[in-house]
Amino acid sequence: MTDTLTPVLTDIWDAERPWTMETYLSRGGYGGLRAALAMERSAVVQAVKDSGLRGRGGAGFPTGMKWGFLPPDDGKPRYLVVNADESEPGTCKDIPLMMTSPQHLVEGVVITSYAIDCHHAFIYVRGEVLHVYRRVLEAVQEAYDAGYLGKDIQGSGFDLEVTVHAGAGAYICGEETALLDSLEGLRGQPRLKPPFPAVEGLYARPTVVNNVETIASVPGIVANGAKWFASMGTEKSQGFGLFSLSGHVTRPGQYEAPLGITLRELLDLAGGIREGHRLKFWTPGGSSTPMFTDAHLDVPLDYESVGAAKSMLGTRALQLFDETTCVVRAVSRWTDFYAHESCGKCTPCREGTYWMKQVLRRIEAGGGVDADIDLLVDLCDNILGRAFCALGDGATSPVTSSIELFRDEYQAHIDGHGCPFDPVASALFDYTPKTKAGVLAGAGGH
Repeated sequence: MTDTLTPVLTDIWDAERPWTMETYLSRGGYGGLRAALAMERSAVVQAVKDSGLRGRGGAGFPTGMKWGFLPPDDGKPRYLVVNADESEPGTCKDIPLMMTSPQHLVEGVVITSYAIDCHHAFIYVRGEVLHVYRRVLEAVQEAYDAGYLGKDIQGSGFDLEVTVHAGAGAYICGEETALLDSLEGLRGQPRLKPPFPAVEGLYARPTVVNNVETIASVPGIVANGAKWFASMGTEKSQGFGLFSLSGHVTRPGQYEAPLGITLRELLDLAGGIREGHRLKFWTPGGSSTPMFTDAHLDVPLDYESVGAAKSMLGTRALQLFDETTCVVRAVSRWTDFYAHESCGKCTPCREGTYWMKQVLRRIEAGGGVDADIDLLVDLCDNILGRAFCALGDGATSPVTSSIELFRDEYQAHIDGHGCPFDPVASALFDYTPKTKAGVLAGAGGH
């Protein structure tokens, strides 16, 4: 068992008023920026490449490589856009980071903008979290007042303006091209790629889009060196990250640890599953990643190991559920979310998530038939790889993985005409389709 965490982004969370510039500077803040401004831009990019930093928004794409995709400077604008539209069920690391230590993000924005020769950066914050939006606005203003933003930053000759933008609350705007359309004032829907944002992004100009935690990790890399960052984590998944433990755990919260730590080790730090209960299933990277069970407690939480175990590390949103939880109900609620948040641009996602929602509700309520389980698998097969963006693919993950791991629980709902975890509630829905036509007809409503 490891008792070693890596408090870097969370280092000042225990300080009094950690969100202020005064507190941030007292802990060595903006040392990374001063170091970066003394370096060539290409050297900063190379340092991030050498560190092994990968995108912390879910995909895990190498950050320095992404910056390197920008075409040569043509004298016209290029942009940095920070994706702060955190909204997937279970994902809860960027919002507390921005609320508690927003200057980590602001400093990262300045360093990244300097590295890619950007003079106007945007932070796209989810509109519903008004308190976070206000906190980031205040942090940006403090940075302007202290000379870390604006004209001739710290006498370097580098100019940077930062705009904090509040989205309108659409999950699809977490997809980078939908975010760019939203930022331009258009309806948030994913764009066809190529061209990729690095070539034609915001306002049809070269654009880097990175997650909050990714950008917030940059100051530490520049201040302490690429080797320092690469010394943590695993050979291919280097560095540290925020692991968000929620659900049936004794001490839920944010645990900043090296990549490669296991859930068993994190649970030891978090006091284990709530007293008197045992772990049934969990998500390694949010609700859009295939679920794991207690058989996966010792899978290293890095990109390669989680992938080899047929899931995805994603945003490291570890939602833990004990034996009292109905897996059908949990998956049904997640599917309701994805059906509601589908932008409707492509047929597989728009129609597929709708029908998955109907079938799951019917099974949970007691009206399912034997064919429904295979029907769900077939629906997922017709969405996976055929949707316009990753929302459709992500929506299938909890469904297919739960059927693979808990098919007998689905069958119990069908055979018992209701949820075995809630017999009183299931008795309220006493219906069963009489014909094959009823399989997709809905067979009543509830």
